[in-house]
Formats: sequence, C-alpha cells, structure tokens
Amino acid sequence: MARLRCDVVADSLGLATSVTVLLPQPSRTRIGAGVRDLDAPPPVLYLLHGLSDDDTAWTRYTAIERYADELGLAVVMPQVHRSFYLDQAYGGRYRTWVCTELPELVARFFRVSGDPAQTFVAGLSMGGYGALGWALREPGRFAAAASLSGALDIRALAQGPPREEDPRIWERILGDEPVAGTDADLFALLERADPAAVPPLFVCAGTGDPLHEQSMRFTASARAAGLDVTGHDGPGGHDWAYWDARIRDVLDWLPLAR
Repeated sequence: MARLRCDVVADSLGLATSVTVLLPQPSRTRIGAGVRDLDAPPPVLYLLHGLSDDDTAWTRYTAIERYADELGLAVVMPQVHRSFYLDQAYGGRYRTWVCTELPELVARFFRVSGDPAQTFVAGLSMGGYGALGWALREPGRFAAAASLSGALDIRALAQGPPREEDPRIWERILGDEPVAGTDADLFALLERADPAAVPPLFVCAGTGDPLHEQSMRFTASARAAGLDVTGHDGPGGHDWAYWDARIRDVLDWLPLAR
C-alpha cells in the first residue's frame, strides 16, 4: 500500500485541512506483500474518525493499512475536528466538505473507482453517526455503510449533560433549533428512508460501551423500517481493541470482489 497524508484546501470550510489516503500498490519485492492487478481502479472506502481523533487515527491505532492491502481497497480518511460531520450553526460546513467537496477531490487526485457499487463508508463513534447519516441522505452513493460504536442518537446526546472538555459543542453544531425531525436526526431519516434505495448497513457496539444502547435501538428501528441491517452484539468497550477487531468484520462483510 501507499500511504499519503494530503494537505488540501477545503473551499467549503475556507481553510486548509488534511486527508489520509491508502492506495493499493503492487509489489514484487516487499516481503509479505502480494501482487495485485491494477488494470481497474480499486474500490474505495471512506473511513471516518471519532470525536477526539483526526484523519491519522485509523492508521495509528488499527492495522487498517494491512487489512486494506489484502483486499486491494483504497481508503480515504478526512479530518473534520469535533463537527459531527455536519454543517455547523456556528462553525464550518463539514458535511459539505466531506459529502460534496471531498469526493470531487478524490476523483480529481486519485485513480479509484467512482462506481457506487464499489464505494463504501464506515466510521467509529462520531464517525459512525457521520457514515450512517451520509448513507441515509445519499443512498445512491454507496453499496454499503457501517457504524462501529456509533453516536447515533444525536437528540439524546444534545440533551445530556455538557461535555467538560467542550461544554458548548451542541450549541456550536446545532444552534438553538431542536434537532428532532431534521436531517441531522438519524431516527427521522429512518422514518423517511426508502428500503429499496438504502444500501445494506452494518451496526455494532460492544456491550460494555456507553453507546451500546443507541446502536441497538437504531438497529431495531432500521429493521422495523425494512432496511437490511447486519449487527454484531458482543463484548467490548469504546476502545481501539474493539474497533480494530470489528473493522475486520466490516471488511469481510463488504460486497467486494474476492
């Protein structure tokens, strides 16, 4: 694999930001690396980070580079700070950056598939929310979407106690308007979803995770709405050991040519 950290200008944010990208690279000399046919552009996974992380977290704390190498899968990991992948009421337009501008930059800069049948999205915690929200709002863009330990009920989070390290986060992101029923509310998106259009979903959270209940409730609501949902309900916390294991499950589940 080739690993690139790209410093780019995001016009939607009005500032420079970073994206980490993994690209399949054939090698006949590197020990442990296979040789892959790159005649066709590789499939691509948009992989989203959590609240306290950045675009490097997945490569620093999991073996995603090795896992993607085995599959010939390109991986795109954008940086969004503490935005919840939304256009903030008092901040940057991070949904526009990730969902509109970033795919355009990827298509311009890299030789990866633009076919929705070979395009996927996944994320952990805040990134799980971002991944499922993107897939529900733009179901024709992806062949599959996954949430690992997702912060999926933003209504409950916004109504909860203030975060000590960032007490005004919800005011900054959501402003003064209620989130219930808006397209920032994943449960509202489920109510409006067309089961025939939404791609298959993978939703998991460890039983020791404070966000476990949200994932289980989202899974039940999605299945009740007629969506195709694969779940994983087993031991684990809100930590990298769990996410490193589950991202392998997600990659095994993706509809990739093997």
